[in-house]
Amino acid sequence: MKLRLYGYWRSSCSWRVRIALAYKGLAYEHVAVHLLQAGGEQHRAEYTAKNPLAQVPLLEVETTDGARRVAQSLAIIELLEDLHPEPALLPREPFARARARQLAEMINAGIQPLQNLGVMKHVKSLGADPHVWARHFIARGLVALEAEAAATAGRYLVGDAPTVADLCLVPQLYNARRNDVDVAPFPTLLRVEAACATLPAFEAAHADRQPDAPPPEER
Repeated sequence: MKLRLYGYWRSSCSWRVRIALAYKGLAYEHVAVHLLQAGGEQHRAEYTAKNPLAQVPLLEVETTDGARRVAQSLAIIELLEDLHPEPALLPREPFARARARQLAEMINAGIQPLQNLGVMKHVKSLGADPHVWARHFIARGLVALEAEAAATAGRYLVGDAPTVADLCLVPQLYNARRNDVDVAPFPTLLRVEAACATLPAFEAAHADRQPDAPPPEER
C-alpha cells in the first residue's frame, strides 16, 4: 500500500495529517499544492478532478485494487486509525473517545474554517480587515477550548496519550500566533502544546520543517 499526501506546508489541516502519519510510522509521498502561487494550485483542473472542493489535504491510497482518495483531515486521520490502529489516536473508552473527537471538532469546525485562506480572502473583498476577523474567532474558540480541555487534560488534551485533539491543537496555536492572538490566557493548551513538542512525530510534521516551506525570511 502506497500513500500519497497532497498538502501545503502551512495548512493546519495538512499538518494534522502529517502528525498522524508520523505518529503511526507510515511512509508517504509528499505532493506540494501551493495555495498562493499562480492563483492557488488547488484550483487547477488536475487537482479539482481529485478534490472538487479545491482544498488540502487529500490522501491517495494505492492498493492492488487501484487508487482510493480521501479528503478532509479528520476523515483521513480516522481512516489511518482504522487501517493502522496502533499507536492509537482515539482512546478506547467511549466517553474519552467522544471527548477527543469533540475537542478536535471544536478546532476543525469551530475555529479553523473561520480563519482559512478562502474565508480571509472573501472578508478582505468585502472591505473588512481579515486579521481582525481571524483574531476574533480564534480567540473566542480558544477560550472555549481551554475551558473544555481543563476537564480531561492530563499530559495531553485527553489523558496522558496523544489523541486526534492534540493533532488539531498544535497547528491551531501556530495560526493563533500568526494572527497576533495572545495565547497567554490558555495555560492548559500551552502546557499540552509543550508536551507535544517533545514527541518526534510532532517535530517531524512541523510546518517549518516541510520540503515546500520557504526560507525563514520569506514566511
